[in-house]
Amino acid sequence: MTTHERELTAPVDLCTPDGRRLSPDAPGWSRRPLHHANLSGSWGRTKRWDYWAVLGRDVAVAVTFADIDYLGLVSVWWVDLRDGRSGGRETVVPLARGVDLPATPGTTPLRHRGRGLQVEVAATAGTTSLRARWRERDGRHGRLDIEVERRPAHESVNVVIPWSERRFQYTSKHQALPATGSLVVGGDRWELGGASPAYGVLDVGRGRWPYRTRWNWGGGAGPATDGTVIGLQFGGRWTQGTGATENGIVVDGVVHKLGEELRWDYDWDRPLEPWRVRSADGRLDVVLTPRYDRHARTNALLVRTEVHQVFGTWSGSVPTPRGGVVTVEGIAGFAEESRSRW
Repeated sequence: MTTHERELTAPVDLCTPDGRRLSPDAPGWSRRPLHHANLSGSWGRTKRWDYWAVLGRDVAVAVTFADIDYLGLVSVWWVDLRDGRSGGRETVVPLARGVDLPATPGTTPLRHRGRGLQVEVAATAGTTSLRARWRERDGRHGRLDIEVERRPAHESVNVVIPWSERRFQYTSKHQALPATGSLVVGGDRWELGGASPAYGVLDVGRGRWPYRTRWNWGGGAGPATDGTVIGLQFGGRWTQGTGATENGIVVDGVVHKLGEELRWDYDWDRPLEPWRVRSADGRLDVVLTPRYDRHARTNALLVRTEVHQVFGTWSGSVPTPRGGVVTVEGIAGFAEESRSRW
């Protein structure tokens, strides 16, 4: 298993100088974020987001900043995987006023100060801090304080998906980032990291999408049976026919890029049944056993979405950069299908 995709090693603009079309130098993939998303024009089709998640043994949390031109979204969400309790808060911002996502991700802090929700994502040397304060629907106060390690040598999957010169997406996927911190809601407190490892996930998106889209995304992290730390990064549907994928395996911080489209097997109508992802040669063959389904629907004029995002544990066989295979058993992860008109 390898890739035919061109590997980029130097910084590059995502768009042509006018910001309206995909630069011919942009397609390809890299082990570190190298693209400057100099998007301009094409109002209504431009989408920007930074999505953070932290996966613990029994709890998952997520923080989102998104700008899809005609609206913005800032949210924090959490779930206790033992009993299915979940909560959080979100704010929808008309025309995305004040939701400012930089052209070069991670170069400026992301902040929101609103009624009932305050969120900050800020990078320092070697770490990114996730801070949030909010009020739950039942009146309880919530607090999130997490530090995610961002070691310079830790690789990620960064790729441009080129549907056409006017429709394209730069995605930067980071998996297996060690995280520590706490979640507090009312009188309940959950610790992440420490004796029970937790891992951060970052999904950066910058691009221009068609109105109707469907995608799969999955990931997770944890120790393999041989002691190496494995990060899983899978995508599907939305990349078909483009010659590019967002698939890769992270082994002790080193990315093994997978250029082929992977096979996904699951049932949309039964999301709590197993989700299987595998390669044609069978060296990658993992199954997610779900514990919780985050099922969300939005129907708001221009925007209609439905998502099943399931959280659970992955088990199976995973290829490594040097041609070997390792086994994972019950590492924390997630998988999703999204259907959107946006």
